[in-house]
Amino acid sequence: MLAYGTSNISIHLAFYRIYKKRMSRKFIFIIYFLLAAFAGKAQIGGETTYQFLELTNSARVAALGGTQVALTDSADLNLPFHNPALLHKGMHNTVLVNYVNYFADINFGYASYARHYKGIGNFALGMHYINYGDFKEATEVGELTGNFFNASEYALNIIYSSHYKRLNYGANLKPVFSVFESYRSFGLAADLGVSFGSKDSLTHVALVAKNIGGQLTTYYQDGNREPIPFDLQAGISSKLRYAPVIFSLTMHHLNHWDLANSEDNENSLENMYEREESFAKQIMRHVVLGVEILPSDNFTLRAGYNYQRRQELKFDQRLSTVGFSLGFGVKIKRFRFDFATSRFHLAGSSNLFSLAVNLNDF
Repeated sequence: MLAYGTSNISIHLAFYRIYKKRMSRKFIFIIYFLLAAFAGKAQIGGETTYQFLELTNSARVAALGGTQVALTDSADLNLPFHNPALLHKGMHNTVLVNYVNYFADINFGYASYARHYKGIGNFALGMHYINYGDFKEATEVGELTGNFFNASEYALNIIYSSHYKRLNYGANLKPVFSVFESYRSFGLAADLGVSFGSKDSLTHVALVAKNIGGQLTTYYQDGNREPIPFDLQAGISSKLRYAPVIFSLTMHHLNHWDLANSEDNENSLENMYEREESFAKQIMRHVVLGVEILPSDNFTLRAGYNYQRRQELKFDQRLSTVGFSLGFGVKIKRFRFDFATSRFHLAGSSNLFSLAVNLNDF
């Protein structure tokens, strides 16, 4: 991770040189913020608020391991949720609805709509939500009061993208509202992303900084502002020239090297049992792998592997298929349906459903 100081001075000088070569100012603006994000404080799961922002609601992406940021081969409106640079004019006038059957009566989803404006760029508006269900209210000693309360969180997604030659760039502004019983919090987050394609359009690379921002108001008066789950990701996807197969790889949490242990905390009991892993295993914790097989233009098979998820949720006595995911996609005229099942734990899997409609065909 870049240290704040001399490395930031180098970044400023580098961009000054680029500017002197008269490249696009918008391109410079996007790349600058992506590199500046390296200076952000690293966080991993359980150490931030608004954790639902990290949940994958796309059946296609879930089947490919849970996150992929370099897929640009289709008009799938789910892709800009993971990298706003992937929004393009082929998604114009498309409506998308996702639903995820999670655990313990928890469900979440996403709905989005996209439009293209010639000479301006591409826009999409979406709503990401999670409903934790209804809870019975009880006193401090466990006596039920007979009252109920609920908990839920929402994030509006306002996405914009454009391109400069073969470079695509985009931003996603996300106002966040979180409510747990009588405790409420407002926040503001943003994603900044870029993607670049090869001349033959078979290979794409991408970089995205997710959830830049923080809380605007805390859950209770005079409370401390908690960090949100910032994540720096880089990815690549490649389609074989003479076979209907697409391979994808994304590296997540590049802003935090040691994913096996939580952040240093002198008062934490977890540091008494700090895990030491080899360099190869540390690398694998950052890697999410996916593969798609396209027997026809209207049917796709998918599989993915998330090593970090497997290490966090497995039982040593029985590894099973924790960390693996499977899915398929079907396109029928103007409709596109995707399904995925992700193995989180021996206790069960999570099923995801996505339905998209291209309104241009009506």
